[in-house]
Amino acid sequence: MAQTKLGATAVNTISMLPATGTVAPDFTLVGNDLKEVTLRDFAGKNIVMNIFPSIDTGVCAMSVREFNKRAAGLTNTVVLCIAKDLPFAFKRFCAAEGISNVITLSDFRHLGFATAYGVEMVDGAMVGLLARAIVVIDKNGLVKYTELVPTIGQEPDYNGALKAIQ
Repeated sequence: MAQTKLGATAVNTISMLPATGTVAPDFTLVGNDLKEVTLRDFAGKNIVMNIFPSIDTGVCAMSVREFNKRAAGLTNTVVLCIAKDLPFAFKRFCAAEGISNVITLSDFRHLGFATAYGVEMVDGAMVGLLARAIVVIDKNGLVKYTELVPTIGQEPDYNGALKAIQ
């Protein structure tokens, strides 16, 4: 288990983030078109995973906007924004915000990503949702960087994440 906070309250996750230097766990998520997406779909690319509780919260939306802005200048890299929100919510948000440089993916159908990456919150007010975290995977499928944000209401370390792929 790892721990983050929701306000002043400690919140536990189902396990730890994948260790740096290890092979990234496979996953099956759902895209905005309701089609399944797996880790293999991004083979040969650097991957930045922006993981968060819900697109309908301020800091989560802000992180998607910020990664969208920064992703425009990245080569051979995809930014995946991942939550348990329905693809319809992601599609609505991206259309309203003009988001086009990141890929939004949902863990609503298979629910395995949350366990494989250790990010499901197992207690607290947001039990069942994903904790705010970053996982960077290199083009060879190895985990290069991880961050479980200490407080859910805090933005991730954008610079730290992007530095891992340079």
